[in-house]
Amino acid sequence: AFSLSLPIATWIAVKWFVPLYRATRDVSAYAYLERRFGLWARLYALVFYLLTQLARMGTIFFLVALALERLTGWDLASIIIVTGFLVTIYTMVGGIEAVIWTDAIQSVILTLGALVSLGVVIWAMPGGVGQILDIAANSDKLSLGAFDFSFSSQGFWLVVLYGLFINLQNFGIDQSYIQRYKAARSLQDARRSVWIGALTYIPVSALFLFVGTALFAFYQVNPDLLPTVLAGEDMGDRVFPHFIVDQLPAGLTGLVIAALFAAAMSSADTSMNSSATLLMNDVYVRVINPDLSAHKRIQFLRVVTIVLGALGTMTALLMISIKGALDVWWSLAGIFSGGMLGLFLLGILSRRAQSFEAAVAVVIGVLVIAWASLSPDAEVWWANPLHSFMTIVIGTLTIFLGGVLLSRRRKRMAVQKPPLTLFDLG
Repeated sequence: AFSLSLPIATWIAVKWFVPLYRATRDVSAYAYLERRFGLWARLYALVFYLLTQLARMGTIFFLVALALERLTGWDLASIIIVTGFLVTIYTMVGGIEAVIWTDAIQSVILTLGALVSLGVVIWAMPGGVGQILDIAANSDKLSLGAFDFSFSSQGFWLVVLYGLFINLQNFGIDQSYIQRYKAARSLQDARRSVWIGALTYIPVSALFLFVGTALFAFYQVNPDLLPTVLAGEDMGDRVFPHFIVDQLPAGLTGLVIAALFAAAMSSADTSMNSSATLLMNDVYVRVINPDLSAHKRIQFLRVVTIVLGALGTMTALLMISIKGALDVWWSLAGIFSGGMLGLFLLGILSRRAQSFEAAVAVVIGVLVIAWASLSPDAEVWWANPLHSFMTIVIGTLTIFLGGVLLSRRRKRMAVQKPPLTLFDLG
């Protein structure tokens, strides 16, 4: 259900977001927010973006360590530290060009690893794909969730809505995406790359979901092959590594391990590179030293990449005691990024909104996000009854609609023409 919103978000991005950023000369995604609302808007978006990327890196390192723990026999902490070190050094040396090219290669390796694993599962099932589908259907594993319009439980429409806002946030205000828009040779190439990435993601994500479904069916048929300790609902992250070690031939095991490392590198290097670029352009060069030479900029990027890698590794170490790391990541992404999309949409869609209205709307939005994030477990009448996936939705709408409503009080003659909105693209 999450991926079903991707074509809509992609169309919006290709139609408006990509031309908007191609029309600016800034490397930073948040320089636009500064020109639109002031330095505070740039720094606000930067802080929440960095928090999101640290949570993302930590989740990636942790999930890869879970997979490699069973394969290597090492403890989780050691694997996280080694993986974090290797990815950090690789990112520090490579830069954005290496990130783009190697991400493409690593994506191919990752997909091959998933196809190999799926092929082994299908071969081992007496009834092949048909048996997998029958078991999955009987166990409600093919369901997209309840189709009622509930915002308090994780049903189909809630996941689609959450996916739409997350994808719009990625396309609209994520530095790692904006860098790719800028790196393309032309607007047409940038638009094409966005569509290719989106249309590739949908079948690849479906492939990985089906790998999980196939593993479920395999161990339903062969329950004696799954240790009791891995049979619990909160141990799903550890089943695939167990299958790799116990069921894959030795030669194929190496390919899947390479695929797992590829997954870590292709995701974490993007977060590190984009975060380092932002810290240099939005903080050091913008606020501290505008005359930084090209050589010093490269040195700064390398040092910051090391620091970010260390922080991402520490975040992963903190996740060792957490169950369901992917669910935690989804929740954190909604919390940290909940306000950025609303501010961006206010900037590109409202000519009337100025810095004051935007600042007030952000303060209100942050308070709403804090309420939505911190109150669900509280036994009080004002506790948030909504699912955590709604955090980014209500945060975005609060800031955008709040800014629009506040700006309507401003007299037309007092409105300063903003530097660039969607209405100026033609």
